[in-house]
Amino acid sequence: MSPTSSRSLHGDLRDLALVAAGAIPGALLRWRFEGIGTAGVGGLRGLVEADFIANMLGCLLMGLVLAQSARRRRLMLWAGIGFCGSLTTFSSWMLQLARALRAGQAWDSLLVLVASLVGGLLLVALGHALGRRRATESTATAAPNPHP
Repeated sequence: MSPTSSRSLHGDLRDLALVAAGAIPGALLRWRFEGIGTAGVGGLRGLVEADFIANMLGCLLMGLVLAQSARRRRLMLWAGIGFCGSLTTFSSWMLQLARALRAGQAWDSLLVLVASLVGGLLLVALGHALGRRRATESTATAAPNPHP
């Protein structure tokens, strides 16, 4: 194995570890949301509502992550791909919508679909704006004032 291959493999393993380290708590949080939804609301409706909350929270967090410097690759791997990726799973969302459709809840399914898409986009934008504002404020307070 060449030194270049070894460094590449080491970097790939580090990246994989970052994604996994974020994915585990993201998946556990989603699992907890579903437990609360099933126990609190009950049945299919509880699962759909839990998925909606998890997805919206993940969208807001993803916006915050996206607002960070592009040089923060490790943050994107850990928080964006790992944590938010496992918290907001498309397959679980589609499964709950398919179950609701089979149960004859077409209008509720359509409402959740539209609210998820529109709400998700709005929350990513909000998270991004909040993250940029925070970055701007921290940069402004860190820079010395040239005119005391």
